[in-house]
Amino acid sequence: MKQAKPFTISKRQVWEAYKRVKANKGAAGVDRQTIEKFNGDLKNNLYKLWNRLSSGSYFPSAVMRVEIPKDDGQMRPLGIPTVTDRIAQMVAKQLIEPELEQHFHSDSYGYRPKKSAHDAVGQARKRCWKSDWVLDLDIKGFFDNIDHELMMRAVQKHVKEKWVLLYIERWLKAPIEMQDGTLEFPEKGTPQGGVV
Repeated sequence: MKQAKPFTISKRQVWEAYKRVKANKGAAGVDRQTIEKFNGDLKNNLYKLWNRLSSGSYFPSAVMRVEIPKDDGQMRPLGIPTVTDRIAQMVAKQLIEPELEQHFHSDSYGYRPKKSAHDAVGQARKRCWKSDWVLDLDIKGFFDNIDHELMMRAVQKHVKEKWVLLYIERWLKAPIEMQDGTLEFPEKGTPQGGVV
C-alpha cells in the first residue's frame, strides 16, 4: 500500500482553497457558521475537511435557499453552501479550472477567472463600432433545467480525478434547505449555488 488515503489531496490544497474562500467572504450556510466562527477552530476544521476529502468520506451539507429580488420585481433563488462546502468546492475548482479553462470560447465571460461583466460590456462597446446589429441570447432558467447526467458526461471528458467527479456528483445531489426549514432533494437542475 503506497498511501494511507484513497485520494491524493494535500493539506496545502485545502489551505490555499481556504484562503480564497476567506477572501471572498460570503454568508453562512445551513449550519450558520460564518468564516469568523470557522476561524475559531481553524486548524481542526481544516484538518477534518482534508481528512474527509482525502478518505472519500466527505458529504456536503444541505444548501441554504434564499431568494434575492431581480430588477423585474421577481425573485431569484440562490443557494448558499456552508463555509466547509465552499472550501471543498474551491479545492476541486483550483485543480480542474486550468484544464477546463482552455476549452471555453474567448467571448465567454461568466464565472471565468480574470474576466468580468465589465470586460463583456467593454468588448460589446468595441464591437458596436464594427457592426450595426446585435444578437442577444438569454437562456431562461438554464441552471434550473440543466441535465445533470449530460453535464457529468461533459465533465468526465475533461476531468480524470476520481475524487473530483465523486464530489461534483455529491454536490449536485445535496439537499436544499428551504426558507421554512424543509429539505428538498434536487432532480436535475435545481439551483444550489454551484461550484464557487
